[in-house]
Amino acid sequence: MQPTRPTAENLKVDMSLEKVNKGEINKGEKGNEKLAKYEQAPSRNLFPNVDIIKPALQSGGLAGLSGLIVGGFTGVIRSSQSPFVSATATGIQWTAFGTTFHASRSYVFHMWGKDEASPQDKIKASAIAGSTGGSVAGLLRGTRSIIPGAMMFSLFGAAGQYVYNRTDARSSEPSEEENIHTWLNSKWSPVKVLSHNEYEDMLLEKLLSVNARIALLDENIESLRAEERMIAEASQEKEELSLPVAPVGKEITEPQNYPKTKSRWW
Repeated sequence: MQPTRPTAENLKVDMSLEKVNKGEINKGEKGNEKLAKYEQAPSRNLFPNVDIIKPALQSGGLAGLSGLIVGGFTGVIRSSQSPFVSATATGIQWTAFGTTFHASRSYVFHMWGKDEASPQDKIKASAIAGSTGGSVAGLLRGTRSIIPGAMMFSLFGAAGQYVYNRTDARSSEPSEEENIHTWLNSKWSPVKVLSHNEYEDMLLEKLLSVNARIALLDENIESLRAEERMIAEASQEKEELSLPVAPVGKEITEPQNYPKTKSRWW
């Protein structure tokens, strides 16, 4: 019988058994959890895959197109150099730098195996990618330009990634309190940005002031009505006092005017 070749599953089981025997993995639930994590760990290949190469070529194409445009304008401005030669040389250099930068940066993240890289890791990866891209771009200009190009583009990559991280951190942390602190809230601005809570508080204050004014108007109306009642009562008392008062036991009779007649003696 021919000896069977060890498969990947058999190798994983043998390695896990060796770790259990050495005491690195405890038996029981903890051992099962560690073994499951170990089995689920993704395997990383040293060679880049299509997911890295294809976006790198796209980035290089865009960079090369930009280089053609910039090189053409540079050749037109410089009368000593042909616009076609300048555009071609600049396009080739920018294509090489863009492709190398994007590919090396993606490859670094692929080798680190981090799904979500921290801002520091992004700065390191951009510095490495800038150094690689600068070396390739410098090689096209001559061997003497390799080291200066690597150093210069490494600094540019790290600085650009740092600025991008700061900008992304400010835009990715939206909150009502932080968004309010804009140039509109400066002391020189005639307009102020209000949050929902501030606008609600302002409306409540206005409503309270309106209710207070209505209460004052009600009090004034009530006081005016009281004064009218007092004036009416006073005028009624005056009318009652102005009427003639008859003595007790006598009635007031109005004088009657009888016609005067002559007396006759019969």
